[in-house]
Amino acid sequence: MVIGMTYDLKTEYPFKVGDPEDANAEFDHPSTVQVIRDAIASLGHRVVPIGSAEQLLKGLDLLEVDLVFNIAEGYLGRNREAQVPILLELKGIPCVGSDGLTLSLTLDKLMTKKVLLSEGIPTPRFFEMKHPDDSLPPDLSFPLIVKPRYEGSSKGISEQSVVHSAAQLRARTGWVIQTYRQPALIEEFIRGTEFTVALVGNDPAEALPVVQIQIDGRTDLGDLFYTFSRIASGAGYLCPARISGSLESRLKELALRTYHAVDCLDFGRVDIRVDQAGKPYVLEINPLPSLSTEDVFMVVANHLGISYPQMLGKILSAACERLRLTEKPARQAATGSRAQR
Repeated sequence: MVIGMTYDLKTEYPFKVGDPEDANAEFDHPSTVQVIRDAIASLGHRVVPIGSAEQLLKGLDLLEVDLVFNIAEGYLGRNREAQVPILLELKGIPCVGSDGLTLSLTLDKLMTKKVLLSEGIPTPRFFEMKHPDDSLPPDLSFPLIVKPRYEGSSKGISEQSVVHSAAQLRARTGWVIQTYRQPALIEEFIRGTEFTVALVGNDPAEALPVVQIQIDGRTDLGDLFYTFSRIASGAGYLCPARISGSLESRLKELALRTYHAVDCLDFGRVDIRVDQAGKPYVLEINPLPSLSTEDVFMVVANHLGISYPQMLGKILSAACERLRLTEKPARQAATGSRAQR
């Protein structure tokens, strides 16, 4: 097939005055995009680089592809991850990965948690602050963690994000609101261990082996947690996770429930924190997880004894099965006639 590829590059992000240092954290390195292109090509497909949503928009009417592999994060607003899928949907061009509704929903951590609660999926208690002087819940219990409401890749998360008093909470909330120009999400901080579960497929989806988070050589994290600086310096992943078979089964089941609750498609990743009493809490789901060769999907691939192209092939196969695409897809005739016009 002819497969287009949409993406945002860290090197192309136009930093503006007042931007935080992690403004381009969600975007990919050129090397990551290249390795994905090479992997897809090694599976026998021809890859057409497209780029960002803006670049897609400029060439949308002339785009001659059978399918688009989308890892673009978008530039502005809480619907930014939906920009590419919506444009493709408008033109009837099939796309690997979740649609615009799921991508908008899951980027907004507050809306995601509301869905999780409605589905009976455990998630840390939370509330929103739109102003640092907002009234606080009467049953407030510290420690709490303060996050931007709709950011990914641990943007805005540092050691100062965990607060132990109302004064610290208001100060950190004010910083988040001013720096990221959005409300703050305040969560109960879960002391314990952390895991991430990669998923592939649709009906049925498959939860891949659980990956355990390691920080400074520790798996019993206690008060430690992932920050932007820790991610930037390299993640610590263990696969297989050092846990019992029963806990692994619980984490996989919880990840699958979360994946389906938000209608995730083809692939995704669910992050889960387990408290010191052994109770798991879903922190978030990412339907646009990193596909870097150093990140979770490749860690799992190494454990399973499969190559990077084979792992991407699983994702592509899931999308093609869902979209009922074959090696000679039905869109081929339509794109050919459009080219003649």
